[in-house]
Amino acid sequence: MCANDMRAATVLAVPFLIRIAADTRHPHRADALAEVSSPARARHFGVASRDELLLHRADIRDDTPYDDYGVEVTGYPAGYSVAAARAAITADTALLLPLLNDPSAATRIRAAYALATAADSDRAVRAAFRTRLGVEQDPIVRAAMVLATAEATRNQPHPPTTAWMRELWRDRTQVPEVRLAAVIGWLCLTDEPIPDDLYAAVDDLASDERARAMEALPWMAAASRSGETGLRHCIREMLHPEQPDPAGYDAPWAPNH
Repeated sequence: MCANDMRAATVLAVPFLIRIAADTRHPHRADALAEVSSPARARHFGVASRDELLLHRADIRDDTPYDDYGVEVTGYPAGYSVAAARAAITADTALLLPLLNDPSAATRIRAAYALATAADSDRAVRAAFRTRLGVEQDPIVRAAMVLATAEATRNQPHPPTTAWMRELWRDRTQVPEVRLAAVIGWLCLTDEPIPDDLYAAVDDLASDERARAMEALPWMAAASRSGETGLRHCIREMLHPEQPDPAGYDAPWAPNH
């Protein structure tokens, strides 16, 4: 809760949360890992557009401290806290990377979500996501590795990865969750016109049951709104922006199922 509006205080806990998460004997490691990247993201709840989903804004400048990240309840520029959280995560990537191979699927997803916010998502981090994807069996975790790769690539552009995303959503041998994650990732990494086969793939793959299952992905949970899952919201915003918001969408604390 504090990480949503008082990041300056929460950021100081990030290195300690990472160490709790990395301790396989700690009873609350899963909960700690779930909160590691909370202060590293700002104003992302309910965001589902190509322009803003997965976006890491540029580092704020001293001459413009009050940027699009807004202001915390204390009056402190939130962008400073976001940058500090990402710096802390970047400094401890060596502790987080092994968690991509944790026995718990939820832990693997949360580790990817945290690593995707690293201030410098370098080749090693992106390669780790691709490596895990190559051996991962759980469809939802596989989708998490795709979204994490896309977020890291949006932070540090890499055209070959963008091209790979396009190949991935067109690959009929991939599980539907991976193809849908690749659709979202590719749309966020490029401003190219949407091809007809992408519309067709989404219509074929995005069932209501699958949309609900993909709420286990923190990216989709954050994009959800009342009455609308994150996947459905992303599809509407990215592929059909002319469609109106569903009734009651502006009730942020209402259940979304």
